Amino acid sequence: MNPEFLTGLNERQHEAVTLPHQSALILAGAGSGKTRVLTTRIAWLIQTGQVSPGGLLAVTFTNKAAKEMLVRISSMLPINTRGMWVGTFHGLCNRLLRAHYRDAGLPQTFQILDSQDQLALVKRLLKAANVDEERFPPRQVAWYINNHKDQGRRAADADAYDVDTRRKQELYAVYDEQCQREGVVDFAELLLRCFELLSRNEILRQHYRERFKHILVDEFQDTNRLQYQWLRMLAGKENVVFAVGDDDQSIYAFRGASVANMQELQKDFAIGTVIKLEQNYRSHGHILDAANALIKNNERRLGKDLWTAEAKGEPLRVYEADSDIDEAGFIVDEIKSLVRDGVSLSQIALLYRSNAQSRVLEHALFNAAMSYRVYGGLRFFERQEIKHALAYLRLLASDEDDGALLRVINFPARGIGNRSLEQLQDAARAAGSSLWAAARAMADERAPKTAGSADIIPHPASLKGIPAFVALIVQMRSATSALPLPEIIEHVIEHSGLKQHYQGEREGADRLSNLDELINAAAGFIADDSIEDTGLAAFLAHASLEAGDNQAQAGADALQLMTVHSAKGLEFHSVFISGLEEGLFPHENSLSEADGKEEERRLMYVALTRARRRLYLSMAQSRMLHGQTRYNIASSFFREIPEKLMKPVNRVRLFSSSTPRAAYSTATAGRGAKPEIVREAGLSDTASPWRVGQNVTHPKFGAGVIINAEGRGADARVQVNFHRDGTKWLALEFAKLEPA
Repeated sequence: MNPEFLTGLNERQHEAVTLPHQSALILAGAGSGKTRVLTTRIAWLIQTGQVSPGGLLAVTFTNKAAKEMLVRISSMLPINTRGMWVGTFHGLCNRLLRAHYRDAGLPQTFQILDSQDQLALVKRLLKAANVDEERFPPRQVAWYINNHKDQGRRAADADAYDVDTRRKQELYAVYDEQCQREGVVDFAELLLRCFELLSRNEILRQHYRERFKHILVDEFQDTNRLQYQWLRMLAGKENVVFAVGDDDQSIYAFRGASVANMQELQKDFAIGTVIKLEQNYRSHGHILDAANALIKNNERRLGKDLWTAEAKGEPLRVYEADSDIDEAGFIVDEIKSLVRDGVSLSQIALLYRSNAQSRVLEHALFNAAMSYRVYGGLRFFERQEIKHALAYLRLLASDEDDGALLRVINFPARGIGNRSLEQLQDAARAAGSSLWAAARAMADERAPKTAGSADIIPHPASLKGIPAFVALIVQMRSATSALPLPEIIEHVIEHSGLKQHYQGEREGADRLSNLDELINAAAGFIADDSIEDTGLAAFLAHASLEAGDNQAQAGADALQLMTVHSAKGLEFHSVFISGLEEGLFPHENSLSEADGKEEERRLMYVALTRARRRLYLSMAQSRMLHGQTRYNIASSFFREIPEKLMKPVNRVRLFSSSTPRAAYSTATAGRGAKPEIVREAGLSDTASPWRVGQNVTHPKFGAGVIINAEGRGADARVQVNFHRDGTKWLALEFAKLEPA
């Protein structure tokens, strides 16, 4: 007699849940009910007496997912789940190490360092060793340590192929010694220490193999090398591994995840048949057909086709915008239309590939007074790097802004400690002045004097602490006094040390993109005809207003903004995927990586499968990126989705490489300048096959779009915006252009 909780499972789900005692790989497509299969499998094993609640191990990647699993199990079985070994890799390793702390070489009360605690420890060690933090940024050193631990390598086995890596290897060794001395472990250490304990202690290893006859793993495609080795260590000859995952949704290679673990699992555990969960309970048919067609272009995949018993639904709506501002305006208008049709804001998601894209979108939402929430992150003007840059700008604009001074006086670090700040604040209180005036007085006191001259502030390189900071601000004020707003911001980012600081971070590229987007925001601000005052103070007021409004309160109905990475595991009635341009999505960085384009395609697959009923795809012919107007060609992903599944919303030319279109002239398009539309002229007046707006390829420069043309016969030339190498003029007599 089947337990009641098996009721409602489809054929493939039932097969997976009731598998006999054997290792299995369950290839679970998006929206196919993988969590239900995993938890029902656990309930079935317990209900049928194959294992006790304490005799199985279930691993997932988030505490939220682990709690949800326990709730679902307790709803199916009348058991106490409190003692079950269900949790994250780090949580389970912590539990095991607490039970065997002596064997692991740890104190009973060992503490766990979070990422900020770890960074603080690295900074202490660098300072004690008199290491130059500009050459060895603390975040970079911490990333080096964690990366090697995730690969299962101690300091003795770490990379050491040049002077810098040898120094990092030494710092790794010193860091490990200090952690051991203090009785602390970081997150990466939890898994590595647990793996090493089981590797060398055969009695303990055998004990847990006999205890956990069944090992179940959620989101298996996201496991890294060490996590997989840890699972293999726990699974002896008599143990079975039940792994649920989807190679098409493996999007965390930048965190060390290896989709190849799925193939390794099949080989190591002699898994002959992979059970595929292909029935989707989320999306309409056209959305699934588009996702299937796209992902089939990946060569290294196990292969499956999602299908649904639901209707085909509406085609994907496609919009080709003139600019990123036009794109944002279209999205806002469509959201208003959806809301009028009864769709709540909380059931609408706006996805983008890069965090920096959110600024233009947030601005459009702000102007439309539309409530929104940035999921898994901060709104643009609330991000750390933006607040630091704005604080520098506030200090340039006003000597009286004590809050701005306190935020950046020692960021990036310039040797100003708490004691120095206390002295500065005491001096300001005694004089009844601003902190800046007190700092200026300190600098004047310490500045060298020359006969018959006024006080001179020397170059910052010859100063330390507060005087160096004063000299920096004075120099930046002088250098930017006659510059337009976007160039003021660019100068501050470059000379304040912010750019160099974030270049040394593991994930600093995203922060640098946001800083570039701040320059774009300034360019858009001064180009807005409705704004009379376009000075620095007015821009800072504008930034404060946008930072303070429209962010939805907890529980309020609000539009959901997020990166595609943040959207994994979520679903919405309607989804907008913006910025579908070659070089942005797929991202240009993917072109230089072996599996880069395939991972970007998996990311697009995740984006498509978030939508239940309606899906919008949009791109912009021009977009402000890194402070410059960039002219774009449509994402190659458009060509991988059957045209019959897409419905153009406006005059879309994404599906034709030969259709002429208008383009923006680079001669007039710059920061703050409104681009001039260059109509089809020059070559388009002749019988030439080349047209402005045509997508082309070049053997050296790659893909691009013709944005201008001039001359005839032997003098004919075209201006092409290549997404890899920028804009170039090419003489047609010698150019080796091909239609895209």
